[in-house]
Amino acid sequence: MSLFRSSPRQLDLGLVILRLAVATIFIRHGAQKLFVFGFGGVTDAFTHMGVPFPGLMGPLICLLEFFGGIALVIGLLTRLVALGFVCDMLGAILLVQLKNGFSRYELEFLLLGSSLALALMGAGRLSVDSLIADRRDKGVRVDAATPPITP
Repeated sequence: MSLFRSSPRQLDLGLVILRLAVATIFIRHGAQKLFVFGFGGVTDAFTHMGVPFPGLMGPLICLLEFFGGIALVIGLLTRLVALGFVCDMLGAILLVQLKNGFSRYELEFLLLGSSLALALMGAGRLSVDSLIADRRDKGVRVDAATPPITP
């Protein structure tokens, strides 16, 4: 293992570790919102926190965090889910935590940075996204190599 360069395999393993760490936190928070507080409880909390459109945003965030976290574990729609998490954490920081100082939104800031990294890099080779991309690439290559049929 080089101290200054990473192999493609090491990068892929690093992305798996990052996906699992981020997913674990979002699944846990999403499950709490979904199964403990419920949509009504989260909507009430968002209302008191001053989140715009709490009746829409509460359930949306519940579902994003829980099911998006599960998707992240297997690497499905990673860039899209991570972008959703970026928006989620920007909202949490700007609408709720910013007024309390950095020490109160360190976790949100870390999740924001991690999610942004996943949105930019994708899931890596060890993911469902990669399997889908490989299938699409093979389909394109076969179609491009096959001459068109003329009547």
